[in-house]
Amino acid sequence: MHKEERVSTTAFPDHDYMQRFEPLGPIPVPPDNPMTEAKIQLGKTLFYDSRLSGDNQLSCLSCHSPELGFSDNLTTFVGFNKGIGRRNSQTIINAGYYQENFWDGRAKSLEEQALGPIQSPAEMNQNIDELVRELKAVPWYVDQFQKVFGEEVTASNIAKAIAAFERTIVVNNSDFDRYIAGDDNALTPQAKKGMELFINKAGCYSCHHGPNLTDNNYYNVGTKSEDLGRYNVTHNEADRGKFRTPGLRGLNFTGPYLHNGSEVTLEDVVHLYNVGGNAHPNKDPRIKPLGLTEDEELALVAFLSSMSGTPPKVSQPTIP
Repeated sequence: MHKEERVSTTAFPDHDYMQRFEPLGPIPVPPDNPMTEAKIQLGKTLFYDSRLSGDNQLSCLSCHSPELGFSDNLTTFVGFNKGIGRRNSQTIINAGYYQENFWDGRAKSLEEQALGPIQSPAEMNQNIDELVRELKAVPWYVDQFQKVFGEEVTASNIAKAIAAFERTIVVNNSDFDRYIAGDDNALTPQAKKGMELFINKAGCYSCHHGPNLTDNNYYNVGTKSEDLGRYNVTHNEADRGKFRTPGLRGLNFTGPYLHNGSEVTLEDVVHLYNVGGNAHPNKDPRIKPLGLTEDEELALVAFLSSMSGTPPKVSQPTIP
């Protein structure tokens, strides 16, 4: 379809808003951790294995279930010994596209991220050396690590295998993706109106742009929270209460939303931004009342929902 034809059939004949957006593209793969089917399968088995927790009760799956958008649909995570965490479990959908991982960006790679929850006392509370010993006692793991990496079980290779599996959890099949690829009928008129608002009046595009719909930066958006966020990583006063801009694909499956799970629905999120967030001394100056009408809020929700797509199906492996 020619550009002129696509513009003429949208609700906005004066602008082709879809040109603002980029396709997701192939997932970045680090040179030192190439993807192979055997490595992905090993990583999936580790992802499901409760040996990765200190009491053998939790696995990565506990907070990142395929049936729950690779998250847990809880306000904040439930960790070791049923302790309640302080942050919302981020989905692993498209996690391989981030430049840094976790809400505060403390992990510089998906491999580094993979080992974080395992060793966190609040999350899985497993000693990494003990985990290596446990896996070395399982013949299947010994054989698979040798097959995949040409060496024995190591913490580094555990991380690489899990990261390889996580890089297969990609959503790029949404109505939004079809629309920016040229299918003008992929979005409803309401969602197209939401796209216009997203770019212009609501200002979402200023932070949610690029292939993964995030600028990979950190902001204080005015949530009711004492969590210091990015400050805990940088110790820079300017970073108090700042959290990473999340990507937007798969949204319908991954609520509650924001770093503390304080907003239950997409409608709640949009309304929070519309009223200018909550008071915070370090709130970003762009977070201010937007003046959206109720119909405009709903249009913005329709556009955000169009990004959801379908998370990949994952079959449960046999745990050795």
